[in-house]
Amino acid sequence: MSYVVDFENVSTTGLESSPVAQALAGLRANEARYFRNKYDHVFTVEPASEQPDLVAYVDRILRAEKDLAIASTPLEVTQLEVDGIRWTYVFYESGLSVNVLYTLADAGKRAVGFKLSDGMEVPAELADRFKFARQKSKLAGTIRGSFFVVKGEY
Repeated sequence: MSYVVDFENVSTTGLESSPVAQALAGLRANEARYFRNKYDHVFTVEPASEQPDLVAYVDRILRAEKDLAIASTPLEVTQLEVDGIRWTYVFYESGLSVNVLYTLADAGKRAVGFKLSDGMEVPAELADRFKFARQKSKLAGTIRGSFFVVKGEY
């Protein structure tokens, strides 16, 4: 069942099993606000169990590009296409959000972004491999983020 993320009234719907559910809900709402303000797009998520192909897509890119596997359970996913860019998000139980930005044109930007919810530790699989910058958000508190450029075709 899909859920339209409301960034004005932040809800933990779908994220209740996370130990940082409120912070993860704020992070998800922060993403929803970004897409509404920048692209006038409504950010809708679905349970990861209903869209295993999206989780597999993100997993495949992480494995192929960085030999990386996320240990946490995926809770929610979404995929959207705006302005010639496909965005795929997976929100994990640990409080981690992974997004794949993939420009459909040959010469466009392609990257994987990691965002850590306020209060969560850096996952062991990311700790020694990425440096995280801090960003303040009214919805999510302090977000720590990192990324890498995707080199392959997916």
